[in-house]
Amino acid sequence: MLSNTNLISDVKSLIAKAKEGAIRSVDHHRIVMYWHIGERIFNEEQQGKDRADYGNYLIKYLSEQLQPEFGSGFSVRQLERYRQFYRTFPIASTLRTQLSWSHYKLLLAFDNEVLKKE
Repeated sequence: MLSNTNLISDVKSLIAKAKEGAIRSVDHHRIVMYWHIGERIFNEEQQGKDRADYGNYLIKYLSEQLQPEFGSGFSVRQLERYRQFYRTFPIASTLRTQLSWSHYKLLLAFDNEVLKKE
């Protein structure tokens, strides 16, 4: 029999911590991907100018091209959110690994409400 009764609980704890770390890592990479997509959209549509009409067409077209292969995470609404994400947090190095995409969506909603009031 086992001489150390804590072995099972210790190993289970190690597995749980590793899984949690992997999930956080994947979520952070997803957040960075969304930021880069938002940056790319913003730079393409703006090119130093305010081009709202072209931006709307660009996002719609991009969504039509991406959704069949990558799913609803690339809908028009989501792509608009990624652009807003980049505009709200324009410095990638300030993105925090402690925050999930859900946290950032809440911050974006708050940012939107502040902009509406101005």
